[in-house]
Amino acid sequence: MSSKNWQADKRHWMHPWTHFDSFEEEGSLMMARAKGARVWDEQGNSYFDAVGGLWCTNIGLGREEMAETIAEQVREMAYANPFVDISNVPAAQLAKKLAELAPGDINRVFYSCGGSTAIDTAFRLVHFYQNCRGRPHKKHILARKGGYHGSTYAAMSITGKSGDKIPEFDYIQDSIHHLSCPNPYRAPTGMDEQQFCDFLVEECKQKIADLGADNIAAFFAEPILGSGGVIVPPEGYNRRIWELCQDNDILFVADEVVTAFGRVGHWFASEDLFGVQPDIITCAKGLTSGYLPLGATLFSDRIYEVISTGDADRYFASGYTYSGHPVACAAALKNIEIIERENLLERVVEVGAYFEQRLQTLRDLPLVGDVRGKRFMMCVENVADKSTRQLLPDELNIGKWISDRAESNGLIVRPIVHLNVMSPPLTMSRAEVDFVVEQLGAAIEHAYHDLRREGLLPSPRKLIA
Repeated sequence: MSSKNWQADKRHWMHPWTHFDSFEEEGSLMMARAKGARVWDEQGNSYFDAVGGLWCTNIGLGREEMAETIAEQVREMAYANPFVDISNVPAAQLAKKLAELAPGDINRVFYSCGGSTAIDTAFRLVHFYQNCRGRPHKKHILARKGGYHGSTYAAMSITGKSGDKIPEFDYIQDSIHHLSCPNPYRAPTGMDEQQFCDFLVEECKQKIADLGADNIAAFFAEPILGSGGVIVPPEGYNRRIWELCQDNDILFVADEVVTAFGRVGHWFASEDLFGVQPDIITCAKGLTSGYLPLGATLFSDRIYEVISTGDADRYFASGYTYSGHPVACAAALKNIEIIERENLLERVVEVGAYFEQRLQTLRDLPLVGDVRGKRFMMCVENVADKSTRQLLPDELNIGKWISDRAESNGLIVRPIVHLNVMSPPLTMSRAEVDFVVEQLGAAIEHAYHDLRREGLLPSPRKLIA
């Protein structure tokens, strides 16, 4: 049954990543309210949101104290001009708190409105820094295939996810280079994880040699690749690539838009999980748990010292009307307070280990080729042949087949072609873990039997490991 809201949405709102034909036919699933990890559609159907909105509802939705904090700040001061020499109290307090939480000498904060703008700011900052230090030739950027960094012009150009690089859009192509995706499940035949890591490091060394270290400005990398398939790189990979960057005077930009603020059990994953001290960290999503839009580009005192000295007339000619928005910053401060007070980082470590363990049981199902991820950032990859890891045809969109069947059982998981991705609120309990795994497993089996019945799968012999 379609409502007036459904019709208005279908007629007027072009959503991010709209697929025109299917949207015209089916429209949207209209959500009406949410509490904790549950959302309700307009018809009153309830769903457990194992996607966490979009990697972001870390503390859960509908918290009264967040609503009160936001309302209080609106009454006190809803907006303040952030340009040049005007500031506001919540933005200053949040900058101090982020500096305390960030690793090493990352003590400087530039605010934006989300993850994409945080990446674009990092991109501009990198070039600004290289120019200020008298290295104008250091303009090239290294990134990875499969990496996702956002949808603004520079961010999507740095993105290496082929499915998002559609030909109707234009991208920066002459100065951005993508190395192999560090996905152990898709390593070349015959390579174990250590050999694959060596291969990736050697590839990076060769690219630096080919371009010349004097021409490379920065390496952009998610500690764990998110939308590209929840890919945890081989053991030692992140650290070794960072060391290569250190040795070759290349800035290391850690895109922690997804991994920061508890997603994998730490405020930031780079140093705590992988022993990497970035020069720049981008964050958003879990910074406010989705209550209000806010992004931040955090960077080192070393970078600030270079860009802020040497020319008395220099200024950073970049920014946003809503940089350091006082209401968004107040929400972020309250969000961080809740994460600390409720020990949610420790909870993610404990319950996340159970989540990983329970999801591994899905490997026995037909279609499931790989189960991977870390704590509250997990993924199931579906394949046509478990032994060869051959994928089903892209146009079949198996992830959507499965997510549609999960939704009918009250579970929301994110479909990305061959994948089903999960990033639930950090408050998820063990009982809720059981619900997610049971309903996802049932949806996979349901999809398998539907596809078999319609003759869309190979013979059963090829689907059993």
